[in-house]
Amino acid sequence: MRRFFHELTESLRIAAAQIRANKMRSLLTALGVIIGIVSVTLMGTAINGIGAKVESSLSGFGDDVLYITKWPWRDVDDWWSYRNRPRLRVEHAQRINDWISVQHDAPIKLAVPVASANSTVIRGDYRVTGIYTLGTVSDYARIVRTDMKEGRFFNEVESRGGRNVVVIGFDVADALFPNGSPVGQTLRIRSQQYTVIGVAERQGSFLGLFSFDSMVLMPINAFRRNFWIGNNVEIRVQVDQTRMDDAREELRGLMRRIRQLPPEAKDNFDINEQKVIREQLDPMMRSITLAGLFITGLSLFVGAIGIANITFVSVKERTKEIGTRKALGARRGTILMQFLIEAVSISVIGGIIGLTIAWSICKAIAIMFPAFPPVFSLTLLFIGFGLSLAVGVLSGFIPALGASKLDPVVALRYE
Repeated sequence: MRRFFHELTESLRIAAAQIRANKMRSLLTALGVIIGIVSVTLMGTAINGIGAKVESSLSGFGDDVLYITKWPWRDVDDWWSYRNRPRLRVEHAQRINDWISVQHDAPIKLAVPVASANSTVIRGDYRVTGIYTLGTVSDYARIVRTDMKEGRFFNEVESRGGRNVVVIGFDVADALFPNGSPVGQTLRIRSQQYTVIGVAERQGSFLGLFSFDSMVLMPINAFRRNFWIGNNVEIRVQVDQTRMDDAREELRGLMRRIRQLPPEAKDNFDINEQKVIREQLDPMMRSITLAGLFITGLSLFVGAIGIANITFVSVKERTKEIGTRKALGARRGTILMQFLIEAVSISVIGGIIGLTIAWSICKAIAIMFPAFPPVFSLTLLFIGFGLSLAVGVLSGFIPALGASKLDPVVALRYE
């Protein structure tokens, strides 16, 4: 063991001396690894960032919420059969709640009706368009995962009375009230004036498709006065997350009774959940991950070729030295370790520089684009360092093995 540590120390010293003696060559060799590690690490942080963004977006749907809708959250072939389904009604939510009130330990906890429309919101000279406007009830605040930045959510009296009060998203507040608090101020949607009673905390966008911060919520009875509800009603049902399957079946049976469907009839509604979206996104995320890592891995492969090439050159340049060391009793393993450690040292130095550059780039991106920051994790740091170590070992092993097999007599005569 003492001999091994002595040889390891000696090999590290020789590797350091060779790197110092050939600074430019070592730097250019390490450059391939630097570029490869930067590419792989940045791709990894981007994938982590996308994953974190997806999880954050999906959390807005709630893990313990089922969505009763007219249309399923998936592509359908028989479009007309879904198109001809009867629309959901706001009153269905109340009938579900009535059933819940007489049950004990039911897996269904609360039903909330939601109607939606896009609208233009105006306040004086300020105007924002394409705002996702929701009509709902006061219990909506119990099933969503959002806090209030200021103000409050509308209460049951305001909800039942259909008062013209609204809770607005962070971006709507920023656009319409840039110089002050929106709470207590009025805004106009179509022909109606509404009083702002609350501003929701920033939530971010859902997969870049729409922003939860560009929303306006109002009592559903106030919504009915300004919008035609039509087919834009869904019912969100909070359930016991530990009994999701039971809750889904209970809800399905309850909706069939409400719709008075005979046993042989198909469901004319759909029960959706967050899992449906996740199942559609997971294959896409896996494909992006594999394609991205394969493409960026090519640059790391080029770096490995560079290290192997320069190690072969180093072996040729020092053939006589190898012969001398072998003539003086150096073992094959000692020679192999010497050149292998030199290759690994160059690769690891390149990996450390690459990780430092990647970390700096990630910090800069996070500052410039706070809405979509890359995620530079400790796991990714270890993976990057492990890759650089593996590249050094794999690319340096064959040249080092060749050096260890040289005949000392032939090596001493090499010109």
